[in-house]
Amino acid sequence: MVRHARRGVLLVDLVVAAVMLGVALSVMISLTGRALTAQRSGERLQVAAMLLDEQLGLVLGRGPDSYASRFDVEGPCEPPFDGYRYRLDITGGTGGEAYKVVATVAWVAGRGEESVSAETRVAPRLGEDPDPDRRPDVTVVRY
Repeated sequence: MVRHARRGVLLVDLVVAAVMLGVALSVMISLTGRALTAQRSGERLQVAAMLLDEQLGLVLGRGPDSYASRFDVEGPCEPPFDGYRYRLDITGGTGGEAYKVVATVAWVAGRGEESVSAETRVAPRLGEDPDPDRRPDVTVVRY
């Protein structure tokens, strides 16, 4: 009779262990799913930041004064980033004040459309020469 009672306790121990293992595995799978989602979101933000930097660099390099009349201010990004769209808003620049440049990059994620924006100021080029000579008058000697 003692032997049958011991078998019952062993069976209960096995059932409890299986339930605990199942709970632990479900928690680990849930945490893994959240980690993958956060990692994908981080990748998208990193790509968007790189695309923002590229667009702002183009405005700075080409000059904000007539950028909108010479280049596209919105549209899809070039492959392999064609899942992203950019938009540039350039205002100001009158009377020698700085141009306000706002770049926005948007993409479609699982939760809908997401976007990030960056704003900067760009000083206008003063004078007639669009690319003045910036070499120093005296040659710099370095040792």
